[in-house]
Amino acid sequence: MRKLTYFVAVSIDGFIGDPSGDANSYMAYVDEEFLEFLKTEYPETISVAGRRVLGFDGVPNRRFDTVIQGMNTYQVGLDEGIPSPYAHLREYVASRSLGTAPDPKVQVIADDLVGKVRDLKAEDSDLDIWLCGGAQLAGVLREEIDELVLKTYPVLLGSGMPMFAGVESAVSGFTLTSSRVFGNGVVVRNYARQPASG
Repeated sequence: MRKLTYFVAVSIDGFIGDPSGDANSYMAYVDEEFLEFLKTEYPETISVAGRRVLGFDGVPNRRFDTVIQGMNTYQVGLDEGIPSPYAHLREYVASRSLGTAPDPKVQVIADDLVGKVRDLKAEDSDLDIWLCGGAQLAGVLREEIDELVLKTYPVLLGSGMPMFAGVESAVSGFTLTSSRVFGNGVVVRNYARQPASG
């Protein structure tokens, strides 16, 4: 069984973006040290356009072979004229409104999102599934998330888009497995879901 990993940027006060979902304030912290970490450890989480600009277009995937995005997250690429932002991965967009995907490499999940994720997790693969965002999608899939990788930026937003939307009760059972502090103040923490007892 492979893992669903919510790999996400977040402010100190727990927001993945401002009230409109904009997370551009985090970009100021993507310095040489942090970028090297991303290129080395999570190269597949950088978009096709970003990989091309940074000169590592052909780097193989290390952790994920599949990405799942919500419509708001996917819309960012569409607005830039990029209908397949992660063409080096199998791309899924969870949306009831999108209809047909604007790129043949992108598959739309219009219903039974949890069932589809469980099918993906049951596939035979050495690589895992990246939950790219956003908040609504993470809220729906909260019980399916096996790992959290939180890139915490030294920014206070005060209000905005939470990591998980629509969650009204506690979701516990995660253990901190690693933590790394960067010179720019970013902290990356990995949490693994504890196996269910009994």
